[in-house]
Amino acid sequence: MDVRKLRYLCEYAVFRSVACLLQILSVRQTASLAEALGWLFVRVLPRKLSRYHVARENIEQSFPELSPAEVDDLIRRMWVHLFRLIAETVQLPRKMTLDNCREVITFRDRRKCVKAMCSGRPVLMLGGHFGNWEVSTATFGLFGFPMGIVGRELDNPYLHRWFYESRQQTGHKLYLKKGASDGMVQLMDAGGNLGVLCDQDAGRRGVFVDFFGRPASTFKSIALMALQYNAIIVVGYGIRTKDDFVNGRWSQFEIGCEEIIDPAEIEADDEIREITQRFTSALERAIRRAPEQYFWVHRRWKTDPITRRKAKKKKQKPHVAPAA
Repeated sequence: MDVRKLRYLCEYAVFRSVACLLQILSVRQTASLAEALGWLFVRVLPRKLSRYHVARENIEQSFPELSPAEVDDLIRRMWVHLFRLIAETVQLPRKMTLDNCREVITFRDRRKCVKAMCSGRPVLMLGGHFGNWEVSTATFGLFGFPMGIVGRELDNPYLHRWFYESRQQTGHKLYLKKGASDGMVQLMDAGGNLGVLCDQDAGRRGVFVDFFGRPASTFKSIALMALQYNAIIVVGYGIRTKDDFVNGRWSQFEIGCEEIIDPAEIEADDEIREITQRFTSALERAIRRAPEQYFWVHRRWKTDPITRRKAKKKKQKPHVAPAA
């Protein structure tokens, strides 16, 4: 057995051991554990490990009205949320079923979303690294709306298989970012549903749109697919609401349909930019409802538009042949 495989097996064994522990915890115990780990990450561990400075810069730029103490508390609550997200993902198959889902979730603007998904047209379900996206996708699977989910392959094949199978349990199919274009094309041609996280930095090739008052490079592929396949875009979210410790219920969530975008109704000189700006603005509105549940350690504004313009000019610079 090679060293890498041994390492992967050890990581998987640790994960499954922790998962077994998380599955037996109550909601109150899970919340208390997350609070303790959040405090540990922000107050004790080196800030480089928790990417504290990245989160602080992102939050300060996005919410300039917050005081330093409020920013610090928001970072702590973000880590509490992320630890609860991990626990809820592990607990999800046993805690949320078709029989009890009405006790777990409320659905804001449900009719608009169901109408879009029953239209017979392809649907692009957009979300972000916000709230509990695993609960959101599981809900649609439980109610008979399976979708293809675009995700990144984990380095550890054993962990990847576990997460892959957990998504399959509710009828979804995972498409890897690399090498899955043919499958996604077939899904769109068949009028299927495709779930995508739309808040990742797209590098120099992306289109820059406003996100929390700053230009953010965003992938053009979502708008291009919507236009090519006449697909309806549904921007949604799933946020954790108040806990019900008294009745011993599992975590409570609000799933919402923030905006419906029909590419056939877009009238703009630059349709790609208009569509991209609309779904990005919709995601921002959702995040403002519960900013502590957003993944602020993600470098969303990593690509600078000025650097992109310089690189583009350099690429377009004509080649001058050397003198004979």
